[in-house]
Amino acid sequence: MSVHQANENLLGTYLRDRRLKLDPAALGFPPERRRTPGLRREEVAQRANISPTWYTWLEQGRGGAPSADVLDRISRALMLTEVEREHLFLVGLGRPPEVRYRKNGGVTPRLQRVLEALDPSPALIRTAIWNVLAWNRAATVMLGDYGSLPPHQRNVLRIVFLDPRSRAMQYDWESVARHIVGAFRVEAARAGAAAEVEPLVDELCRLSPEFRAMWRDNDVREIHGEAIKRIRHPVLGPLAFEYSTFSVDGRTDLSMCVYNPATPADAEKIASQIS
Repeated sequence: MSVHQANENLLGTYLRDRRLKLDPAALGFPPERRRTPGLRREEVAQRANISPTWYTWLEQGRGGAPSADVLDRISRALMLTEVEREHLFLVGLGRPPEVRYRKNGGVTPRLQRVLEALDPSPALIRTAIWNVLAWNRAATVMLGDYGSLPPHQRNVLRIVFLDPRSRAMQYDWESVARHIVGAFRVEAARAGAAAEVEPLVDELCRLSPEFRAMWRDNDVREIHGEAIKRIRHPVLGPLAFEYSTFSVDGRTDLSMCVYNPATPADAEKIASQIS
């Protein structure tokens, strides 16, 4: 069996498995006696607005490679979760789907407890457009009091370009700002968040000539998962952190940023402020 045929068989098996798990009555189809559970093939095709014959061929492993648009329609017809939709694209096209940016209003209590357990390492969770959703006590003391800001102002770019305290903490503010703008451009594009980014960029271009100039440079930067960050804290003086970013399990739209004190002395300084 060829690799192509094997992939078609995997796709067909997966489609059939998902179809049989759906409740016809819950989706508005007649609750009549059925020989097998789940939807009929023609019902899935109807919901996906594709040919019943072609859908049948896809399940039988002889329909050829479907387009991304068709897989998207089938994923909605089968009411797939994000993880299930990704798997459908992997078996159907050999690649994951394009990222769909999701707005979200917060994090779970479990994630908040994870942040709090990281004290005295400052840690926060941000979205793909760099809105800060959650943070721990160490982040408040070291990076800024996010809780004192209105939710729409808890954005990393807003703080870097509009908050004088944040600027004063950087040893080389311009270099840091340029890296942030370039990395933000890459991450927002990967997340498919162009529509959400536009009003933020327009506002910052209006309020910050420096941001406007950097944004118009169209520079892009690699998003480093690990790096050393040095700041001048207004109370504790010079501090160094090992900076790392992690994807949040089950939430591809979120990232956790952790600033681990680079030395035991730095850790002790921070701990003295949060005790």
